[in-house]
Amino acid sequence: MRALTLLLLLCLCWPATADYSNHPKARELLEMLAVKDGFTAEQLQQVQTALRQAERIPKLIQAEQNAAERVETWTTYASKRVDPARIRLGANFIAKHRETLARAESQYGVPAPIIAGILGIETNFGGFTGTTRVLDALSTQGFEHPRRTPFFFSELYQFFVFCRDSGTDPSEPRGSYAGAMGWAQFMPSNYRRLAVDFDDNGDTNLWSAEDAIGSIANYLVAYDPKRSWRRGQPLMVRATLTRPLPKETPVNTARTTHTASTAKALGIAASVELPANIPVGIIELSLDEGKEYWLGLHNFYSVMSYNPRVYYGMTVAQLAERMGQLDTHTHSSR
Repeated sequence: MRALTLLLLLCLCWPATADYSNHPKARELLEMLAVKDGFTAEQLQQVQTALRQAERIPKLIQAEQNAAERVETWTTYASKRVDPARIRLGANFIAKHRETLARAESQYGVPAPIIAGILGIETNFGGFTGTTRVLDALSTQGFEHPRRTPFFFSELYQFFVFCRDSGTDPSEPRGSYAGAMGWAQFMPSNYRRLAVDFDDNGDTNLWSAEDAIGSIANYLVAYDPKRSWRRGQPLMVRATLTRPLPKETPVNTARTTHTASTAKALGIAASVELPANIPVGIIELSLDEGKEYWLGLHNFYSVMSYNPRVYYGMTVAQLAERMGQLDTHTHSSR
């Protein structure tokens, strides 16, 4: 009985070659590559070979569905990410790449701590970019995800175009369980559309610090014109709740939903005076005990265009603030 249980566990956890080349949607994928992107017969054969060699990893779907943002309180989530070690590492990263970060801010308007904050949350400043083959992550979820198959299938398609155009073997790139790549953790579609060659060496490489820095700044400006980063503006302000919010009040949305005046009328008091008509969103964070409130401004939702979860935007913002404070103190004391 114990042996049978062990065998079942191994079957669930151990990667297994799936031969996705025989999946019903494989023909659709090949037709898209041929018609939309002019893949030759030889290139299509290479795609089929890659699909045949792809490994099925069901735990990737479980990881996506059980992301920390979905299951942890803000207190627990933030303590693991806005921590002294990461803050120090980030301040050192800012100091080391000060010239590149300054150039990105000059060109795109995104401050160095915000760029570093995203890098810190995504890959611990390039320290961990993921160990899962992107081919396996996107094939497993592109063909088998119970809810998001269209998204991952589209990214699998984009991945093969990326590999063709960059001369990359599809079996080589490694990334996150979702198929995101490099220091900046771009999905293939964003890699193709928004990554930039910021060091001007002729190669757009998100496994390099300079290209990652420039690409993150470009992403915040160009990904969604309605949430494009606005130079010189803050992200959010603290707020307090003066009375219970009506049950239907939208909170923790991916975009602004109120103005400062309408939020105030609902009982959300900002810690600083805001223009009455400035767009805001109501942020409600569940703590181990009680709740915490903020008003998100336009640039907060620009950061959330990178990852549409409020916890993500808050960790980037708070890590950026703490790193910037430490870097300023260290830089001014030299």
